[in-house]
Amino acid sequence: MIHCFQSADALVEKLSFDFLDFIELENPPGRRIHIALSGGNTPRIFFEKIAVNQYKRDKPVPWNKVHFFWADERCVPPEHRDSNYGMTRKILLEKINLEDQNVHRIMGENDPEKEVVRYALEIQSQIASKDGIPVFDWIILGIGEDGHTASIFPNRFDLLNSEQICAAVQHPETRQSRVTLTGRTILQARRITFLVTGVSKSQVVRQILNNEAEASQYPAGYIFNHRKSIDWYLDDAAAQYLKSSSPW
Repeated sequence: MIHCFQSADALVEKLSFDFLDFIELENPPGRRIHIALSGGNTPRIFFEKIAVNQYKRDKPVPWNKVHFFWADERCVPPEHRDSNYGMTRKILLEKINLEDQNVHRIMGENDPEKEVVRYALEIQSQIASKDGIPVFDWIILGIGEDGHTASIFPNRFDLLNSEQICAAVQHPETRQSRVTLTGRTILQARRITFLVTGVSKSQVVRQILNNEAEASQYPAGYIFNHRKSIDWYLDDAAAQYLKSSSPW
């Protein structure tokens, strides 16, 4: 389903309430909820909204049943400005009633290859699997201008079919090391959401949602084509080329 909003602020306002509704209403009592988050500027303001809007609920948010994971992480210490976990901790985790044992971060300070093994084992110890693949309840993703998602870049299409739960990668330009969930892990999630804002993403959004030829070169296009039941939250800038030509 496509959700379009006039601004990024309006987008994250609605998504934050949808997120809180999901935690409160869409899961049986006593069942743990496993959510994988992403980093970036738009997730930052999304997390800010969650921290504020949790107090606008009729009753306290049951954070005790939520377990947070990450779709990808840069291989830096948590105090580093590039750390997805570090940003989330400051913006969201420190402002909600969540125990440390419910936070399952990718340890970016570790050796990437060793961290892949450790993190996969942690995921497997926490999340039930189907066909050998862990089933996250919700994975929230972004899209890069090159069509990458999580840290699966166009030069690493092999990771979309990898039998690994997560993998070590390098950014194709900066060569920065990262750890990412793989395509099969992402596609197994109960719910997948692409959160996309800004004019710089508008071309790739159009190409993917219109199933244009270029979309086959994008990892995000692969995810979309192999899992049509995906929610898209777009601001007007990202959705500007979708007004009349899109099939949805």
